[in-house]
Amino acid sequence: QVRLVESGGGLVQAGDSLRLSCVASGFRFEIYAMGWFRQSPGKDREFVAGVSWNSGSTNYADSVKGRFTISRDNAKNTVFLQMNSVKPEDTAVYYCGKYHTSNEFGPIDVWGQGTQVTVSS
Repeated sequence: QVRLVESGGGLVQAGDSLRLSCVASGFRFEIYAMGWFRQSPGKDREFVAGVSWNSGSTNYADSVKGRFTISRDNAKNTVFLQMNSVKPEDTAVYYCGKYHTSNEFGPIDVWGQGTQVTVSS
């Protein structure tokens, strides 16, 4: 069974750091790009960060560049999102997604259940 399970969300204060994790199972994790997305109430789900299959390429939404870092550990089937200097506008449910290809472009074909991140001012 293909599955993505996120963890690490919580309530933090503005300026704090937080590290999200997403553990994958049921597919060959090491050959697919992975991404993080987020959705706030009343808004569409938006792209946050993506990483290629071998970590050779990453890209970020402008709103998180310089603050968030995506990484992966293929030996542990896990992708991470290190969130530094968080802001109240980062408050959202964060989702892990598996890309259909090895590069971080194109459609997502598997989603996790999401983890809530709340940033207080």
